[in-house]
Amino acid sequence: MELLTPRKRFSFTGQGGDLFAVLIVNWLLTFITLGLYYPWAKARRLQYMYEHSELDSHPFHFHGTGKEMFKGFIKAVLLFVVIYAVFFGLLMTQELAAMIIGYLFFFVSFIGLIPLIIHGSYRYRMSRSSWRGIHFGYRGKLKELYAICIRDGLLTLITFGIYGAWFQMNLRNYVIGHIRFGNSQFEYKGDGLDFFLMNLKGYFLTLFTLGIYGFWWQRDIFNYYVNNLSWSFAEGRRIRFKSTATGGGFFELIVVNLLLVVFTFGIGLAWAHVRMMKFVLNNIELVGDADLDAIVQTELEHKSAMADELGDLLDVDIFL
Repeated sequence: MELLTPRKRFSFTGQGGDLFAVLIVNWLLTFITLGLYYPWAKARRLQYMYEHSELDSHPFHFHGTGKEMFKGFIKAVLLFVVIYAVFFGLLMTQELAAMIIGYLFFFVSFIGLIPLIIHGSYRYRMSRSSWRGIHFGYRGKLKELYAICIRDGLLTLITFGIYGAWFQMNLRNYVIGHIRFGNSQFEYKGDGLDFFLMNLKGYFLTLFTLGIYGFWWQRDIFNYYVNNLSWSFAEGRRIRFKSTATGGGFFELIVVNLLLVVFTFGIGLAWAHVRMMKFVLNNIELVGDADLDAIVQTELEHKSAMADELGDLLDVDIFL
């Protein structure tokens, strides 16, 4: 395989000042409206980040709207209200059996929401994302995702967290393997044992070096995520993603971003976000041979943002 020409590279063209203007308006309007503006703020932020992320000098686009996200936000809040109402209703009976059932209901409800959040979020976010007029899509099945989460979740619990590396890789393999871009598709081939050993090494080396190796550990994780990703096209053509990130690069990124945020009392957060996006996209190369102009639209639109908002309320961020 030959390396694609330099124009087949990712880039981020956003500027800290521009993003700061977006964020400050979002924060003010969200504060003034007592949080009701949040869905529109989220949509505006995503639109900015997408429109300044480019591949082959063409920007990505996010087509989701504040109205769609507001509807999803309301549905998510109502679902939480029902869960909490049932939970506190059972507790208020002050009967032991009812209280036990209440706690079990509360725990199972929130654990059971995780596959729903992942599935719904990817369906919505992918279908509302496009590049050069072609939409992304997600074709995973909720039943299969629940099967993975229940099986691997129990194994992770039984092994006191050790199986978590396999759980994470199985989940990533399934979800990314069901992402489509027109008539092309993505594939991820992570291995639980490799991921476990890499993190085990990173943990102990970070401990022994009093945290210094942590930046190289972050490099290893980033490289593993990127290097196991590929993009398949018709006629067996394939593009492989390759990371060029270094431990020194992560050191500079994290330390400078921390100083930017701390010494500006949070004002520098926008500049830190821009530096992070530029670092991530500038350190991903595309290796292989494929005709990106041959991709045609195949995916349907999904406008329900409920799962995406559930993920926000539960602080579940499944997007890199």
